[in-house]
Amino acid sequence: MPAHRIATLTLAGAAVLLASTAAMAQQETSLSPALDRFSLSVGGFYAEPSVNIGIGTPYGSFDSGKITGDRVTLPRISADLLLFESQGLSFDYFRYSRDYSTSFANAYSLGPFGGLGVAGGANLALKLESAKLSYRWWFSSGNTAIGAGVGAAYYGIKSETGAFGSLAGFGTSYADSFSRSDGDSAVAPLLEVGVRHAFTPDFRLFADASGVRKGGGGVHGNIYNAQVGLEYFPVRNVGVALAYGVTDVDLKRDDYGLTRFRLKLQGPTLSLKARF
Repeated sequence: MPAHRIATLTLAGAAVLLASTAAMAQQETSLSPALDRFSLSVGGFYAEPSVNIGIGTPYGSFDSGKITGDRVTLPRISADLLLFESQGLSFDYFRYSRDYSTSFANAYSLGPFGGLGVAGGANLALKLESAKLSYRWWFSSGNTAIGAGVGAAYYGIKSETGAFGSLAGFGTSYADSFSRSDGDSAVAPLLEVGVRHAFTPDFRLFADASGVRKGGGGVHGNIYNAQVGLEYFPVRNVGVALAYGVTDVDLKRDDYGLTRFRLKLQGPTLSLKARF
């Protein structure tokens, strides 16, 4: 065979081999359509809160029972950064602030002994900040990716509690009040799992769940988060995400003041999402 034919065939074979190798490398390193290199979501968590408060004083304790409040919109921010094709960082933050108050006044007739008046009330101002940062490992197969992560969660609680009461009758009266400010913050270990599925590159399903266990010290308890939702990208890099989620915070403290804090938030989250 002529030398120029051998050279031509050799070059053609090398070109095919290089093309095949490049295609295989690209296929091996290509991302699952369910994942993004980087994404940022900013939105509102339209939540229905239910609160249970325990307050301890030198004179006794008070338990509010379950208090269900009106729905409130909480700012929520989340971000994901993918590293090394199958690992990455995940961040989530929200803040809750609300005031609660109750009061009563009753009058009783005691016939020839006159009357008795009883009045009282309580107020509570709460602020909760929650942020979590985790390192995730993603295991993808086609359009589906399953992730597991470990990290840390921060929470900060501030409360202003107050109560008052009065008693009047028999020509005398008595009144007393109680007020206290409390604040706690801590960092606790976090475990989480996640699932991503792409029906198409621009229409995807996601689900996440995480748990925090805080033991020891003055404050101890649990924080759980779970959400499931859909996201749609009408343009390549910008889309919307709609999710339904539940956050359950249950913390206790062995001291006077705020001894029990149980807050449950559930409802939809609508976010604007950017991906790159």
